[in-house]
Amino acid sequence: MQTLFRPLPYLSFRKALLLRLLMVPNLFLNRATGLENLPQSGSAIYVFNHNNALESLLVPVFLMFHLGGRTVSFVIDWMYGKIPVLGWLMRLTDPLYVYHKRSTIPLIERRRPALPSPGVVERCCRRLEEGGSIGIFPEGKRNPHPERLARAKPGIGHIVLQSGKPVIPVGIDFPVRRQKGRIPVFGRMVLTVGTPLSFSEWSERYTACNARNGSYGESRRQQHDLADATTRTLMRKLSELCGKSFGEPESPVSGLCVFNHTTSKKELPCPV
Repeated sequence: MQTLFRPLPYLSFRKALLLRLLMVPNLFLNRATGLENLPQSGSAIYVFNHNNALESLLVPVFLMFHLGGRTVSFVIDWMYGKIPVLGWLMRLTDPLYVYHKRSTIPLIERRRPALPSPGVVERCCRRLEEGGSIGIFPEGKRNPHPERLARAKPGIGHIVLQSGKPVIPVGIDFPVRRQKGRIPVFGRMVLTVGTPLSFSEWSERYTACNARNGSYGESRRQQHDLADATTRTLMRKLSELCGKSFGEPESPVSGLCVFNHTTSKKELPCPV
């Protein structure tokens, strides 16, 4: 219980009390390692593999609690914000909604707003530029496969390279997955927080594509290649942390290296 009353300096008394109450299930269902890798200040991008609906509720609470109450805006599907009570809880984290999916519930689908402008990548980068942090499940949806990660959505690579912010990979695993070969609907979780990653060299090359002489299409292709390499690197890191395999090959982007954000040592081999 001592953990439950750790300081939450970034929240008012009422919001701190609410976060502590929401944290109670985590005390029974969650075990974490690598919490020392969570940054003490500054904005960052937190990326997670996605297994079931339970973690969508528990993980944001757990992360914000161990960040002292600092807000992490998760990228979530718009329909969750329309569900009574759940939507209210989601809005407390100042989420970034994705609007392209249709709801299977007609009453909620009728309330789907028009696609906003700018898109989700631009809105995420704006939030990061303003000093906020964001949380993303790059797989884009729940992946119940017990052994393999799903293919990631390409937007995460563009967000990382456009913003230039450090990335904190967090692997989510379930003991039942290893014991019985399935992802549980409800069960104990293990979170492994990896060391922060910096893609500063890749980000500089990504930005430089806009300044080079050449066709717009060629510049966009080069940026896409860099973003794709970034996405694959992140998914391989998540694979290490969560125990699921990631079978996609590395992108052949010459001369790129990923460095540990805190020590400036190589974190992963350079794609060649």
